Amino acid sequence: MTEFFTKYFPNVVAQGWTGESGWLTSIGQTLYMGLWSFLFGGILGLLFGVGLVLTEPDGVYPNKFIFNICDKIVSFFRAIPFIILLAFIAPVTQLLVHTQIGTTAALVPLSLGVFPFYARQIQVALTSVDHGIIEAAQSVGATFSDIVFAVYLREARSEIARVTTVTLISMIGLTAMAGAIGAGGLGNTAISYGYNRFNNDVTLVATFLVLLLVVFVQVLGDKLAALLNHKSK
Repeated sequence: MTEFFTKYFPNVVAQGWTGESGWLTSIGQTLYMGLWSFLFGGILGLLFGVGLVLTEPDGVYPNKFIFNICDKIVSFFRAIPFIILLAFIAPVTQLLVHTQIGTTAALVPLSLGVFPFYARQIQVALTSVDHGIIEAAQSVGATFSDIVFAVYLREARSEIARVTTVTLISMIGLTAMAGAIGAGGLGNTAISYGYNRFNNDVTLVATFLVLLLVVFVQVLGDKLAALLNHKSK
């Protein structure tokens, strides 16, 4: 097996596992950027998504002012192509993490890049909740937290798992794009050490690893969504 890889994937072997350009380093950077960015962007997206559903004209707590602000913010960031967003918020990134280069610096644009997408996904997921259940909860004096956690988030948990899966897959794509401009990770390996140096074997393996991450997230997300859907019945 070692001889096979050395013969057909010489540049992949030369890359090594550790070090600045090692495969484990690249995988770790991709996971670091993806998970932390999704944590920050996901929380922000969840808050905006819930806010949009609650304050919309037909919502439980209609508020035109708050709804319009949330809607405009989400639409604004969603309209900016990610590659432009990286440059657009560079001063903010510099202010927050004191650098514009590297995996930590990428967390800022990645979080802002994923949050509007996730907010819209959450909005759609929560809109699917049966209004009869919401009205029943209100009739028995449910509080704000009851409406949000015991009704909306609980009833839509299977759909939320599905949209979270979609968002995580999108997040992996964004980390690859960020890596392509020097943020590290598998995207950086594919472009800097593969494509730019005409090392097609490196590009191939880096792409395969990204696809492997996507498949893993998709399978895990589908199983979780099915499990939550079964429990809700």
